[in-house]
Amino acid sequence: MSGASGSAAVAARLGLSQGDTVGEIGYDEDVDHDLREAVEDLIGSELLDEDTDEVLDAVLVWWREEDGDVTDGLVDAITLLADNGVIWLLTPKTGTPGYIDASEIGEATRTAGLAQTTTVPTGGPWMIARIARAKQSRPRR
Repeated sequence: MSGASGSAAVAARLGLSQGDTVGEIGYDEDVDHDLREAVEDLIGSELLDEDTDEVLDAVLVWWREEDGDVTDGLVDAITLLADNGVIWLLTPKTGTPGYIDASEIGEATRTAGLAQTTTVPTGGPWMIARIARAKQSRPRR
């Protein structure tokens, strides 16, 4: 799965819909431009940057090892989200420059009070993890 058709299939797996408001953190020249374009086509608008005042349905977070602490990126993203919004964390795949170990992502997710719920395979150099607010457990009586 490569190119625009593969990116459209990956974008469709992100659960986004026409009219959703989606932001982006960590944009740089190495991002998957086909995937970005596929997401924009799917939602019918451009991706917003981290300086937006909009409440977002989802945030794409492009994060590499050299970007610093993953927890910081997740905390920045969560402040932009609607209550039921999700973060799609995109990190370089194993063995590629900027790779972040899965255990580090897991620890950052828990530290930020979030939960990784699923991953979406891509044909490109990025791994995608769906991260959402952790479910609050009901108090026992």
